[in-house]
Amino acid sequence: MQITILVAALAAFSWLVVIGFIALAVMRARQGKKTRGSLTGIIVAIVLAIVLNTVSAGLVFIQPQERGVVISAVAPDGYRQDILQPGLRWVIPYAESVQIYPISKSTYTMSIASLEGDIQGDDSIAARTSDGQEVYIDASIIYSLDPADILEVHIVWQNRYLDSLIRPTVRGVIRDAVSQFKVNEVYSTNRDELKIQIEETMTKALDDNGLILSDFVLRNITFTTEYAASIEKKQIAEQLAQEAEYIVEQRKQEAEQARQVAEGTRDAAILEAEGRAESQVIEARAEAQALQLIADVLAKYPELLTYRYIEKLAPGIQVMLVPSDNPYLLPLPELIP
Repeated sequence: MQITILVAALAAFSWLVVIGFIALAVMRARQGKKTRGSLTGIIVAIVLAIVLNTVSAGLVFIQPQERGVVISAVAPDGYRQDILQPGLRWVIPYAESVQIYPISKSTYTMSIASLEGDIQGDDSIAARTSDGQEVYIDASIIYSLDPADILEVHIVWQNRYLDSLIRPTVRGVIRDAVSQFKVNEVYSTNRDELKIQIEETMTKALDDNGLILSDFVLRNITFTTEYAASIEKKQIAEQLAQEAEYIVEQRKQEAEQARQVAEGTRDAAILEAEGRAESQVIEARAEAQALQLIADVLAKYPELLTYRYIEKLAPGIQVMLVPSDNPYLLPLPELIP
């Protein structure tokens, strides 16, 4: 690219030299001096300028992200069949020119926001759903020219492919796709399906015209003021219903928890009562068995009771006084002095 700029600059400078030689020749002629040398310089400068301009007109530098279509006055169809690839190229000066097309990815946006789209102001796409609601779609497409179809794009669209192909195709495809869905499907349940359908249709439409669709972005969906208000009311009602369901569920959980606590308390009381009863039964059985054993022993050895009585008296007792009018409760053994 620097070579083509340098050659073009030299060509322009050479014409300045020609003008300088002409001015010098006119000045010498007015002074009555010889102009033969000046005329020679003018001729040389003109020849050099023509050569440089011819070279400049024939040199073309194609950037890596570009391709060139050669429009030729000597070709049978008016253009070369071969596309110019990146690098420094040569065409026939004055008989051929080059139309350069970018093949890098570009983005075209249509938005309701005045400063976001490629066209200032509200450039969103108005479409109607299958149930008659009007929606406004913000969309972006990322596209590029197919390097293999540059010549076809030039023949059919030239530089009009953006305004004459991409823009009307996107708007038409979106309107057709939206018309197949209900409004609630567009903004909720079937939004992804809507995007996929638009992308598939757009891909085929652009591919048929030599363009490649890299991505379709469904940026935003806007509704009329009335419908947006109804959606907001519906969402608020759904939120309140969800909150009510949550409260009911919470109360159910609290009731269930209280019931489980009551059951636990009841079971614990029952277990405690059963434990006490069983303990009393065991104690009664043990006491009965003990009494039975005592009864059996006393029946066999009746004097054992007297022995136990004496054993309980204080040690070393010699005399015991009892009321005269009371009989002896127990047969006292003979006191040994």
